[in-house]
Amino acid sequence: VQLQASGGGMVQAGGSLRLSCAASGRTFSHYAVGWFRQAPGKEREFVAAISWSGSDTITADSVKGRFAISRDNVKNTVYLNMNSLKPEDTAVYYCAVSSGSPQRSIYLYYGWGQGTQVTVSS
Repeated sequence: VQLQASGGGMVQAGGSLRLSCAASGRTFSHYAVGWFRQAPGKEREFVAAISWSGSDTITADSVKGRFAISRDNVKNTVYLNMNSLKPEDTAVYYCAVSSGSPQRSIYLYYGWGQGTQVTVSS
């Protein structure tokens, strides 16, 4: 499964964006999906993940209460709704799949595609 993230852009602090993650060529409804981000000069870090059914989600403490992950298996898409954006949220955002339950470890994910740039200005 190869995933593609989209929906990034440039917003002011306090603004909102919704990112989308879609699979190319096949369904990923049987996989957990995670969002990660990578800022310049930093390692890729976990943001949020969702189970294949959408019933279980986990979120990084740094974005809890501001970001929400959801999925629509009919549309074969996973979303990341980002509110109250801060300059420190500036990064390239990636999505990937994982077998089993949602996980925080990047090493359990695969199917990385090109990310989408999110830039938050102060």
